[in-house]
Amino acid sequence: MAAWTAHDIPDQSGRTAVVTGANSGIGYVTARELARRGARVILACRSEERGRAAVGRVLAEVPGARAEFAPLDLGELASVRQFADTYDSARLDLLINNAGVMALPHRRTADGFETQFGVNHLGHFALTGLLLPRLLETPDARVVTVSSGLHALANIDIRDLNGERNYRRWLAYGRSKTANLLFVHELARRLAATGSDTVAAAAHPGYASTNLQSAGPKMMGRRGAERFMALGNRFVAQSAAAGALPTLYAATAPGVRPDSFTGPGRLGFRGAPVRSWRAAWTLNDVAGERLWAASEELTGVRYDVLKN
Repeated sequence: MAAWTAHDIPDQSGRTAVVTGANSGIGYVTARELARRGARVILACRSEERGRAAVGRVLAEVPGARAEFAPLDLGELASVRQFADTYDSARLDLLINNAGVMALPHRRTADGFETQFGVNHLGHFALTGLLLPRLLETPDARVVTVSSGLHALANIDIRDLNGERNYRRWLAYGRSKTANLLFVHELARRLAATGSDTVAAAAHPGYASTNLQSAGPKMMGRRGAERFMALGNRFVAQSAAAGALPTLYAATAPGVRPDSFTGPGRLGFRGAPVRSWRAAWTLNDVAGERLWAASEELTGVRYDVLKN
């Protein structure tokens, strides 16, 4: 069987997609390729300057594309609510929870959450909940959340979700990526319980060359680590275009199952998208329920539409 590529993306004409963090890296490629196949794509980005520039690049690379910018800061719940309140389409076929931060020094979001947990998980939890009515009203909609193979670094600590005890940046990153997978697991379970055909799935890019790796060292002034990451991106990582394929597969390929996890086929680092290994703790129903309850309490976003 031939390896799945962007050429295999089905026609997306008439469909609407929201891609968070779409101004660069795998988010940009995801938005561009969905637009190439005919979707209306909303590039939801924190920086207006970078977001509008990304829209310009999409339009230059895909003449006639339907691409637009909308402001979204996942580290600020007021911004998440404003995005949802101003979302103007009657349908939402694809929500791609792509944006993220990695291995940052200890920081807090505008709402006081540890930044990696707040941006990578809570921001997307709130966004998905606020947009869920549109997703449920759209036949065959999908929510794809981008996690990481580095979720294997750590399970969540439900007693210390905000990393207030002995913060370690890579451990916090792993926990935020485990939270992504537990969110998908619990969302898929709740969607199934209501009989919805909306699919919640997860993906990860393997080791892809993006700006994500350098952000943490740059913030900490660690030039040696920044150069090391740059060398890894140049000589080891696969391209952002290749890294986006698992996300695009989870979003568009026929037969993608709820709670699936798609990643690169070569040891989880490179290659065409395949079913990916995931730690057993990301499939724990009790942990999923506890994280869900905590996330509703922290964000104030309730998924009442999924309650029986």
